[in-house]
Amino acid sequence: MSEKSYRVAVLGGGSFGTAIANIVADNGHEVQLWLRSEERALEINQHQVNEVYLPGISLNPSLRATTDLAEAVQAADVVFMAVPSKSCREVSRTLAGLLSDDCILISTTKGIEADGDDFKLMSQVIHEELPNARLGVMSGPNLAKELAERQITATVIASRDSEVTDTIQRLLQCSYFRVYAGEDTFGLELCGALKNVYAICSGIAAAMGVGSNTQSVLITRSLAEMCRFAVKKGADPMTFMGLGGVGDLFVTCTSPLSRNYRVGYALGQGKDLEAVVAELGQVAEGVNTLKLLYAQAEKLDVHMPLARGLYDIIYNGQSLDKVVATMMSADQTRDVDFSLR
Repeated sequence: MSEKSYRVAVLGGGSFGTAIANIVADNGHEVQLWLRSEERALEINQHQVNEVYLPGISLNPSLRATTDLAEAVQAADVVFMAVPSKSCREVSRTLAGLLSDDCILISTTKGIEADGDDFKLMSQVIHEELPNARLGVMSGPNLAKELAERQITATVIASRDSEVTDTIQRLLQCSYFRVYAGEDTFGLELCGALKNVYAICSGIAAAMGVGSNTQSVLITRSLAEMCRFAVKKGADPMTFMGLGGVGDLFVTCTSPLSRNYRVGYALGQGKDLEAVVAELGQVAEGVNTLKLLYAQAEKLDVHMPLARGLYDIIYNGQSLDKVVATMMSADQTRDVDFSLR
């Protein structure tokens, strides 16, 4: 726990934003959680719960919620951006003029901007709207429910500004949450976005009742595809060997707490995608990311058979059996085929 007291704003009252705000409150810092729902804000302030997103979890009594964005970020030392990817640009644009010059802004959203053809990650969107912000990216195997239950886990904070990583480590480090530092913001953020696609694949496989060997193949080949794409985009593939890559991929591809895994599981049971997403009631970023990833892989000529197969299932209406048969009969390639340079 940090000896210095920070004033913190967490933007986004979903499961992860609430969990991060709760950690900050546990560590004794002043924290405001911004969300759009007056009902949710009242529930958090009066009853210390967020039953829609974290049912059954008791929140720290010092955590305060507000629907006023300016109030939330006023004089904030650190702001965590935990809104869905589709809202990131709008919220970032609204923040212009509200943040102090030395405020640290951390992106935790694992997604890609849906508008345009530029394949922009959230930190890139934030930088366009807030070019002077001291940016960092946080990602790792961080299922929100387990974080809120104060179960032991770890994450990675990446920034080119060492003061940013040091501050976030001091702010969040506690008995149940370990924070590692890195510099590869692009690679870390790419890990967090891409793994959501493969969690859907894994959920489909689980619904089909595949064995442990098959799941192992699926996860390791997913990692190979992610690294292959990352190298093509200029990221460091070694970032994918750490918590933000292997760690996050594993937990997202194996836990029913993962929204993207649950989407895949329902699809594997033959349910309709729109109905599945509506029933989930929360954003599953992998659905949006898949379409953008597929288009970018085609443009860059990156070999990504799992992503292509999932795209054919969701958007081209192909059957699971046909897609699996096609992938299993394809030409065999090398196991590890990306360069470390």
